[in-house]
Amino acid sequence: MTWRMPAESEPHERTWMAYPSAGYSLGDTAEEQHEARSTWAAVAHAVAEFEPVTVVVDPAEVEEARKYLSEKVDIVEAPLNDAWMRDIGPTFVLSDEGRLGGVDWVFNGWGAQGWAQWDKDSKIGAFVVEQSGAQLIDSPIVNEGGGIQVDGLGTVLVTETVQLDPGRNPDLTKADIEAELARTIGAKHVIWLPRGLTRDQETYGTRGHVDIVAAISSPGVVLVHDQRNPVHPDYAVSKTIIELFESSTDVGGRPWKVIRVPAPEILRDDEGFVDYSYINHLVVNRGVIACSFDDPADAEAARILSAAYPGRTVVTVDARPLFERGGGIHCITQHQPAEQD
Repeated sequence: MTWRMPAESEPHERTWMAYPSAGYSLGDTAEEQHEARSTWAAVAHAVAEFEPVTVVVDPAEVEEARKYLSEKVDIVEAPLNDAWMRDIGPTFVLSDEGRLGGVDWVFNGWGAQGWAQWDKDSKIGAFVVEQSGAQLIDSPIVNEGGGIQVDGLGTVLVTETVQLDPGRNPDLTKADIEAELARTIGAKHVIWLPRGLTRDQETYGTRGHVDIVAAISSPGVVLVHDQRNPVHPDYAVSKTIIELFESSTDVGGRPWKVIRVPAPEILRDDEGFVDYSYINHLVVNRGVIACSFDDPADAEAARILSAAYPGRTVVTVDARPLFERGGGIHCITQHQPAEQD
């Protein structure tokens, strides 16, 4: 059987999320915990206006979760370490006959990072596949949903610092990774970006996920994070990645139409240079759930996303609490495509 990972803009059955539980993302103080729970809930409610949402909640957090999540949001219980469903959950695919499959990658805490725990999260992929009724597709490679972006036609974007990370797949080559992506998600044309954003390469980052760098909005069209301030180290990163797309093609041999999406004007927080990015949005049925940062660039980014996804309503959620914890809206969500007849 052959599998294809649909474009995110294809029809969804639902979106999956996980809810913060005791640990890094939830925070230590009552204020931090309220902020985390409120922000995850705000994203869930934004998505629920467009399609069903199911949130996986740790049994110890169910009582709190029900205070924040409305009845529009379904809850299922499973033990959790953290709340980044894009990475701990499965990657959904469709068969040639349109039936649903779920790829269960190996998850090892973003390359066995010293601060991460994953004994519970490593089981969430298979759990969500079972809950969804999809066919389970086991994969032996360490990978996360945030580490791949697709056009639904066979183009796949990855980064050398993730799939070839010594902490993830130390013995695998590009050819090995490409063969496994072909088997599991229908990759025919893999584009290797050299790295991700600077903050994402640091202690609490993923070592370079593509989903805050570039997103394919439609065949032959790629949205790229554009850091326009030369003071920020991502200025050079953006330049390199834009040049790579300008000199490459998609699976169909089309030159890319590169749409530059501005980085927020804010450059730093208390920890250093930020990796705030509007690229980390979720496409839903008839809508786009986008990050905002109370930043002058918010409005321009929303206009660009609206034009890139015609016919969809762009809804923004303040994503600063998410990025402070290591990710964005795309990182905490995982879309389940609708089966096709």
